[in-house]
Amino acid sequence: MRFIAPTRTAIDPKVFARLPLSLWHEFSTLLEGVDWPSVNALNAHNATNATMPHFVAQTPELLGDGLHYEQRIAERGQIATRERNWHDLLNALIWLRFPALKAALNARQVAEIACVGAKTRSRAQCALTHFDEAGVVVLVRDPVLLTLWDAHDWLGLFWRERAAWSDGRIEVVVFGHALLEHALWPRPLLVGKSIAVAMPQSGKMENTAIRQIAESIRRGELLNDPQELRPLPLSGIPGWHDANVAEDFYRTAPCFRPLPRGRTYPPLRVSDLHHNI
Repeated sequence: MRFIAPTRTAIDPKVFARLPLSLWHEFSTLLEGVDWPSVNALNAHNATNATMPHFVAQTPELLGDGLHYEQRIAERGQIATRERNWHDLLNALIWLRFPALKAALNARQVAEIACVGAKTRSRAQCALTHFDEAGVVVLVRDPVLLTLWDAHDWLGLFWRERAAWSDGRIEVVVFGHALLEHALWPRPLLVGKSIAVAMPQSGKMENTAIRQIAESIRRGELLNDPQELRPLPLSGIPGWHDANVAEDFYRTAPCFRPLPRGRTYPPLRVSDLHHNI
């Protein structure tokens, strides 16, 4: 079933005060105003980054150039953006906050198009798209949590180790714009597609870790197959869903699926930060 976002006038303003949308408060004028922001308004938020592609209205005239969406970004520096559209507006916010990571995905997509053509999708393209739409970067400082996650022991990960989500032992950075779009509805059951990184025990180095992930994606070391991505039910994180104050939520909510038979995950990616402290 195709997801349909609520209309701008139908949205409950309270969703912008809830996670994960509350983490995007610096863009409140774009998200919460009565009127849709223009493409010019989006570009105004990017005035200090001259190297980033710019947003252009997606019109029949623009699409007449015959270029693939990703090729247009790489060759002309144009991000085709549908006006009055939540999905494209939220995609623009991701570009504004994580330009290096978005640029790395674009570079890889264009390289794959050159190999397989514009009408075929490789395993790498599927992985890149899954992360672009539903991606989450998870910073892990406690290996015990990874063991629980690997086993899909959601009760252990989110309930018995509840404190870990507030004391810094594990943190999430939402990257996928489709996740943000789904969060526009009240009480969504969000599941992210995650890249997990082992982090030092101390220090706030989120931006450096994300930059290193972007470099690894660009070099082809990450996101060559969708199976690299770990599912993470974000609704289980304390504060991300009203119902997760009850233990039974982790037993009954459909987002908490058991580990499929034979499913394994790649080793936790070790951040280069470990070698720089």
